[in-house]
Amino acid sequence: MPAFARFAAAARSLAPRVAVVLGSGMGGVATAFREHATIPFGDVPGLAPPTVSGHGGRLAVGAWDAVPVLVSFGRLHFYEGHPWDVVCGLVRVAAGLGVTAFVQTHAVGGIHPALGPGGLMAVARHLTLFGPAAWRTPAPAAPYSPRLLKVLTDYEAAAGRGLLAGTYAALTGPCYETPAEIRALKAMGADAVGMSTAREAECAAALGLEAAAVSCVTNHAAGIGGDPLDHAEVIRNAKLAADRLAALLGALVAAV
Repeated sequence: MPAFARFAAAARSLAPRVAVVLGSGMGGVATAFREHATIPFGDVPGLAPPTVSGHGGRLAVGAWDAVPVLVSFGRLHFYEGHPWDVVCGLVRVAAGLGVTAFVQTHAVGGIHPALGPGGLMAVARHLTLFGPAAWRTPAPAAPYSPRLLKVLTDYEAAAGRGLLAGTYAALTGPCYETPAEIRALKAMGADAVGMSTAREAECAAALGLEAAAVSCVTNHAAGIGGDPLDHAEVIRNAKLAADRLAALLGALVAAV
């Protein structure tokens, strides 16, 4: 039996309700996850091994606090040279395995003044600045589930913390934005900026899945902080909110 067929059989036996994508440097937040079976991206039809540091490049199925869950340790990006159908391949694989919700985490640069390294933001809407259609009008409806967004904000409120439900600007990458570009994004209403997630969320909604995303702020966006930006900082600072993010994901998983 091919590797993916074995993995798919194991996954269907557990019947996961939710898929969780762990972004740059976030594999360590899955402390409550007990793995049952795993497979590298390269053995999954339609996917490819990742080339970016901090992305493990494997799928696993198991239990997250007793809830059957499909977990993706890492993701694929457009800037790695993959076409959009490959970038969104994780969504189709998850849907094919029967999940009803697709939850993403990602590293972002904070634009909103309340978002410094180690901060979290629930994504309520996004800007997709991916090419000639970036300025299309009207903008598509936000694909993020209002129900899951409320789970996130209610959980943080009960813990005595505020959680910004903000706007995420998704750019192609791989380069970081200039200070002038960040000023433009801020004027457009962006609270955080990154290089993933938006197209995947749109794909998930189109397939009938509830979509949610949590941004982990790993750096101030260019021109807001005084330090130069680099990927090592992203990986390092992704650990700052690990415990809080793990608890938040646990609440989200339990609510699906």
